Amino acid sequence: MITIGNLSPANGARRPRKRLSRGVGSGTGKTAGKGHKGQTARKGGKIALGFEGGQTPLYRRLPKRGFRNAFRVSYQPLRVDKLSCFAADSEVDIARIQEKGLVKMGRRQRLKIVGGGKLDRALIVSANAFSATARQMIIDSGGQCREV
Repeated sequence: MITIGNLSPANGARRPRKRLSRGVGSGTGKTAGKGHKGQTARKGGKIALGFEGGQTPLYRRLPKRGFRNAFRVSYQPLRVDKLSCFAADSEVDIARIQEKGLVKMGRRQRLKIVGGGKLDRALIVSANAFSATARQMIIDSGGQCREV
């Protein structure tokens, strides 16, 4: 009977460690599996990632285009009709919206409420930005917009 105390790996699952440089008869004697001469046969002979033997590497051959602004402000959009899951006359802020799982925001992203659908209740909405349509819809339903 097999119990946790006498478990062992299946036959052939665990191979013995390859013992290098232990004589010609071992199969890995002399060059120790490194082949004859060349960079990789030497001590410390590692080839850098992307190195193509002196040929201009691919990352330098390809054209570079565009510009990526490190300080770009990106907004996560949320449609106004998604706010209908909150009770009427309640305060809705970014933290409460994330708790409900309505948006998944990155570390440097901001929340923008955009138009779309219908809003049938008055809400006090706090977000980083509002589109003109969304702002008008929230105000028309009796709510308020607060930019954080």
